[in-house]
Amino acid sequence: MDHMITAPQLSTEEVRRMERVISLLPKTAKNVLEIGARQGAMTRRLAELFENVTALDLQKPSFNIERVNPAQGDVQHLQFAANSFDCVVCTEVLEHVPDISSAAREITRVSRSHILIGVPYRQDRRDGRTTCVHCGKINPPYGHLHSFDETRITQLFTGLRVHPIEYVGENRERTNAVSTWLYDFARNPYGTYDQEEGCIYCGSKLETPPRGPLLRRVAAGLALRLYKVQYAFHRVQPTWMLVVFEKVDSKG
Repeated sequence: MDHMITAPQLSTEEVRRMERVISLLPKTAKNVLEIGARQGAMTRRLAELFENVTALDLQKPSFNIERVNPAQGDVQHLQFAANSFDCVVCTEVLEHVPDISSAAREITRVSRSHILIGVPYRQDRRDGRTTCVHCGKINPPYGHLHSFDETRITQLFTGLRVHPIEYVGENRERTNAVSTWLYDFARNPYGTYDQEEGCIYCGSKLETPPRGPLLRRVAAGLALRLYKVQYAFHRVQPTWMLVVFEKVDSKG
C-alpha cells in the first residue's frame, strides 16, 4: 500500500498516534481537509478512507496521491468557504502557529461537522531549547510556541461539542528553572538541533553551537546532572492529546 512508503520515517509512537487519529475520524465524512500535510504520511492514510482529501501546508505539497488535492495556505487565514469540509484534521500544527485563536476560528468556520485536533500535551517548552548561532536568540524545542492542556484546547474551540479526549505516548520530559538557566548560559548544547524547523526569529537553520569556554561547559554539565536527578522523580504523562470536536448544530 502506498502509505507504507513513509512508514520507515516514523517512530513507533508516531505510527501509533497516526493510527489513533485515523480511528477517531467520523466514518460518514466524504471530504476532509488536512492542515499540515508535510510529506504526506497522514495524507496517504486519509486518502484510503475518504472520497476527497485536501492536503494543505504553507508550501503546496509536491506529492501526487489519488483523491488528494494539494493546496497552499495558512491555517490563520484559510481560503475556503464556510462549511466546506465534513471534517478538518489538524495535528502537529497549532503549537507552531503564532495566532492560535485565529487558527481555531478558521478551522471551525470551514468545518461542516467534525474537527480533530492533535497537540503535544503539557509540554515543558524549556526542555530541549536551542540557541541560534546566527542571531543568538533562544528558541523553544521544535519551534513550539504554545503548550496545551485540556482547558486551553477546549477554550480555543468554545461552543463545540467535545468528544472524550484521547492520549497517546508517554514521557517524563520536564525540567526545572535552575537547569534551564544553566543551559541557556551554556548556549543550550543539548537542544533539539536535529529539528526541521529553523530559528523562529531569523529563519536560519539551527546548528549545534561550538564548544564554548570552560565555564559554559561546566554549566552545561551541571545542568545535565540536575536534569537527570529530577527526571527520576517525574511522573509519566502522555506525550500527545487528541481531541474531536463537533459542531453543535451538525446533523451528522
